[in-house]
Amino acid sequence: MAGTDRTSLPEGGKARRVYLLLRDEMSNGTYPPGSHLPGEQRLAEMFAVSRVTVRRALDALDADGLVARRAGSGTVVRAQDGAAAVAADFTSLMPQLVAMGQSTTARLLSFSYGAAPDTVAQAMGLEPEARVQTAVRVRSVQDRPFSHLTTYVPEAIAANYTEADLATTPLFRLLERSGVQVEAAHQSVSATLASPDVALALGVSVGSPLLSLRRVVRDSDGQGVEYLSALYRADLFRLEMTLNRVGGDDNRHWEPVITPAPEQEAAE
Repeated sequence: MAGTDRTSLPEGGKARRVYLLLRDEMSNGTYPPGSHLPGEQRLAEMFAVSRVTVRRALDALDADGLVARRAGSGTVVRAQDGAAAVAADFTSLMPQLVAMGQSTTARLLSFSYGAAPDTVAQAMGLEPEARVQTAVRVRSVQDRPFSHLTTYVPEAIAANYTEADLATTPLFRLLERSGVQVEAAHQSVSATLASPDVALALGVSVGSPLLSLRRVVRDSDGQGVEYLSALYRADLFRLEMTLNRVGGDDNRHWEPVITPAPEQEAAE
């Protein structure tokens, strides 16, 4: 469910947990728009917290426009306008993220050259202190920021395009225009919390949950040509997977259904 452009996580770990759990239940339809949330006392019992903690969580949900609190009538879930959550199939995540660049917009926040961070250099197989171009962008859907992208490209490759090019052209296209033959990539997905700078760029509170994607792209010689660190708002981006039950007798098991890759030009 899409909320307002900025979330207001309440102070205190317990209140934040109640806030996030209630927001998730509203998002998955447990509490649809127009329905009433349980009363404060009932919520306190459900989550094993005090009513003061519940009240902090509900106040934050109200401040974010997710619920309406009315004296005498309880807490009502509000219908949400704006962009729907972006969904991607986990089994074909790479091509779907590539295609995503065609239906979203990006804003360049910073552009610089310098030594690659140790973790980036190691992942890409670069020499220590190798220079890279570092670019930070925010990608939005319907004018709502949903991903924070940091890319690292070896200086020899990045010298073939300008800051203006990167602000208007998908990075994969710039790499290929520079003569790079992209051959393979490895990516991993985990979870993290929003740091102050990322929170500001994405319009969320510090400490908000984010999906974290790391990807290393290699050319036909196996050399690292791009390192991507992408952070996605958990309320505006989700991963899905379809499974089939296959096999016979004692060998039956779940197997992912591979979604055909969309025929789109490459982007990040």
